Amino acid sequence: MALGGRKRAAALAAALTLLASVWASGGLAQCAPEAYTVQTGDTVFTIAEARYGDPEKWTLIYYANEDRLRSSVFQVSPGEVLDLPCQEGEVRADATPLRQGPDNAEMKLITGSNYAPFTDREWPGQGMVTELVNAALEATPSPVTYSITWQDDWSTHLFPILDSKEADMGFPWLKPNCEQTPDNERCANFHFSDPLVEILVLLFTRPGSGFTYDSDADVIGKRLCRPKGYFTHDLDRPGREWLSRGLITLVQADDPQACFRELMAGRVDAVTVNVFLGAKTIDDMGLRGQVVPLDKPLSVEGLHVIISKKHWRGTTHLYRINAGLAELKKTDRYSQIVSRHLGVFWDQIKTN
Repeated sequence: MALGGRKRAAALAAALTLLASVWASGGLAQCAPEAYTVQTGDTVFTIAEARYGDPEKWTLIYYANEDRLRSSVFQVSPGEVLDLPCQEGEVRADATPLRQGPDNAEMKLITGSNYAPFTDREWPGQGMVTELVNAALEATPSPVTYSITWQDDWSTHLFPILDSKEADMGFPWLKPNCEQTPDNERCANFHFSDPLVEILVLLFTRPGSGFTYDSDADVIGKRLCRPKGYFTHDLDRPGREWLSRGLITLVQADDPQACFRELMAGRVDAVTVNVFLGAKTIDDMGLRGQVVPLDKPLSVEGLHVIISKKHWRGTTHLYRINAGLAELKKTDRYSQIVSRHLGVFWDQIKTN
């Protein structure tokens, strides 16, 4: 065995020993959800306020009950039983015994900052998705040592870094509708893991505007704003050809703040961004109470790990991520990671 191989094997053995000791000692957070039976008049907001003291923490409830709430989000029915995760007072990242420096790691990953709560070096645990990747790679049946490199210029990740295999895998990336658009740059050049987490894309409007969204027919003829460079595949998917058929007017402002300024000036009917970006932008701009999300999500988008189709170990590496993620979701650890990051996000919104 080459010297580098012996080093990696020794590092892996030490990492697995440490991981076993962490589990055995109870070093990972233990937190059991509470089962709650929905009462008449309850909403995810009132339940969140009663459970966490803050109605804006409704996303903790959503992600703990995603399969049941995906279509309705804010609407719950009397008699329905929901899992209410606990929110830990102190947020500490889980141990990452398999994570090594790039010189000693068998698998190299790349991500970037400025995407809180998902990935950010200054965020606890370096972000929700970073922790989920760490946990999945620990839970996989065929673990290897790995490294995570931070490159905040996201435009370099796909090309040249991943395309040239300077790094093996990257995260977190949205997946276009590859069945509809197989020639899309990402679809044509990269394989995608199963979604690590899914995010809601909402419509944000002015209170009392009269804009309701119960079905896609309600959006026909509306003016929507989404920032330049953001994906638009959810606006033109099969059965919803809003752009290709000219059924809506899409305004692409320079950034999220510019979109919300367009809304406040009455030049668009709604802003459409993910729930976290919308909440943070509204808070940063001092627009609480002046802008509200509509109940029904416009789309649900997954965040994925990706690898170049030219990578000779692409199938093996994707298996590690997907198998580890499947094992992780069988335990409470997945929901614990998601819940604590959501708690941090809404706490920061509150204190700003």
